[in-house]
Amino acid sequence: MAFSDVDIKAFVSEGLLKIKPFDLGSLGPAGYDLRSATNYALRPLEAALISTLERVELSRSLLGVLHIRSSFAREGVFASLALVDPGFRGQLTILLFNSRRREIRIEKGERLVQITFFKLRREAEVGYQGRYQDSYGVVESARNISLEE
Repeated sequence: MAFSDVDIKAFVSEGLLKIKPFDLGSLGPAGYDLRSATNYALRPLEAALISTLERVELSRSLLGVLHIRSSFAREGVFASLALVDPGFRGQLTILLFNSRRREIRIEKGERLVQITFFKLRREAEVGYQGRYQDSYGVVESARNISLEE
C-alpha cells in the first residue's frame, strides 16, 4: 500500500523518513516530488545523470519507488529509475534521456521525479549497505562504465 501526504508528514515527524531540505510545496497526495540539484540543458538524444537536491533517509521499514514527473514524460524525457532500498541515505542519482530533437532545460530546484513510499510488512533485517550509501551529488555506476562509452 502506498502512503498519503498525511502519512509522509507523520513519517518525517516520527523520524522514519528524512527529506532534507523538506518543502511542503513538493508534497503531493501520494508522494513527494524530488527536485533537481542543478541547472541542466539535456541535448537532443542525450542521456545524462542528474542528482536530486534532496537528501533522503529511509528507515529499514520503508521502501521508495521513483517515477518521472508526467510533465517531463510528456516532453519526451525518459528516466531510468531504481527502487530506494530500506535504510538508504543520500542524494539520488537519476539517469535521464531526451528522446526529442530539441533541448530540454531543467532548472535547479525544479520538481523532477516523484518518490512514493511503501511500508514493508516487516522491517528489513539489514538496511541498504551498498556503494551508493551516503552519496552526494551525481554518483557514477559502481560498474565503472561511463555514459560516454
